[in-house]
Amino acid sequence: MSARVTSATALRVLRQLRRDRRTIALVFVVPPLLLTLIRYVFDGQPQTFDRIGGPLVGIFPFVLMFVITSITMLRERTTGTLERLMTLPLSKLDLLAGYGLAFGLVAALQATVTAAVAFGLLGLDVEGSIVVVVLLAVGNALLGMALGLLASAFAQTEFQAVQFMPAFVLPQFLLCGLLVARDQMAPVLEWISYALPLTWAYDGLQRAVDGGDAALIARDAAVVFAVTLLALALAAGTLRRRTP
Repeated sequence: MSARVTSATALRVLRQLRRDRRTIALVFVVPPLLLTLIRYVFDGQPQTFDRIGGPLVGIFPFVLMFVITSITMLRERTTGTLERLMTLPLSKLDLLAGYGLAFGLVAALQATVTAAVAFGLLGLDVEGSIVVVVLLAVGNALLGMALGLLASAFAQTEFQAVQFMPAFVLPQFLLCGLLVARDQMAPVLEWISYALPLTWAYDGLQRAVDGGDAALIARDAAVVFAVTLLALALAAGTLRRRTP
């Protein structure tokens, strides 16, 4: 793995994102707007907003990075950019690490902006550490990125890539425990939820918001990190090197 090649890959991805104004708006404008909408939907129930607002600060990056990364990588595949890159002397790890670095920086900035709006302008109140919530949000964004890279291998068009969101992300959103406590679900759904990475991401966020046990937060973060590494390893397996 080469630091120079990895950084060059990250800079190329960041330049592409900078030229795409719609993606920039999706990343940095949509999450604060959605949180603002939720804040005033529950205008008469501030305790409900406090309960779900904190976890959503970390869940929105997961969802958006999944969509953006899957589409971006699919473009690389369909336009032949990825095929040309794989003829160069760079490793799969360089390529994936470059994407990880680029989207990690974007995720950190997105989480910071979203948290500033939520905790500053909207008055979101949490008992735990805001810094921990933001760090978990960045970790969740990297998880979404890794799963998006993997999902892009199974799509042939951007429309198919977008379809993975309701097929893959929405069930996790419904079962993670944000809307209904998992112990109140049908037993089979509760057991399924433990196999979904967003469940562990949500648990870590909820504990961070409530000021829960640091050891349990670390455990949840470790599970998210392990799934991220596994998804990146599987994504690397979908890259095919071709000789010039």
